Amino acid sequence: MLTILFFFFAACAGGSALMVVTRRNPVACAIWLIGTFFSLAAIYTLLGATFIGIIQILVYAGAIMVLFLFVIMLLNLGNDYEADIRGPVWMMFAGGTVLVMMGLLARVYVEQGTAPLGEAGRASLAAQTAQHGSVGLIGIPMYQQYVVPLQATAILLLIACVGAVVLAKRKV
Repeated sequence: MLTILFFFFAACAGGSALMVVTRRNPVACAIWLIGTFFSLAAIYTLLGATFIGIIQILVYAGAIMVLFLFVIMLLNLGNDYEADIRGPVWMMFAGGTVLVMMGLLARVYVEQGTAPLGEAGRASLAAQTAQHGSVGLIGIPMYQQYVVPLQATAILLLIACVGAVVLAKRKV
């Protein structure tokens, strides 16, 4: 049953992602991206990573997508329907990229028995999960070891928000 659900949500994620890149209206693209995020959250939950699944919904489907929709509506995108870069060359490039990604996924599916970190990495991960829990396993390194990249990302997002406001003010 879990395998069937996994492939169902994987198909939903792939279909939603395809709709994101094929729609011309930016708001419709954002809505399909929310569908992709929900499908990924379901996959994370099926794989036992419930914390990541909940964070996926709260952060990406919630906060980030609200920010995207705010910027799209602030910049008044989607009303012009101008020609974009979706010519035949880019479609062939996207199709080739999809084929390469499917080949990589097939390779991962075939090599399913091997762990990417090896058996020592799997045992270390299980010991750390037992000691700190799944939330601590992510939170402790994020706020101790990677605090500077975390703050740099926050500053980058703030600069992007200010830039969107400046661009919107220029059009008015």
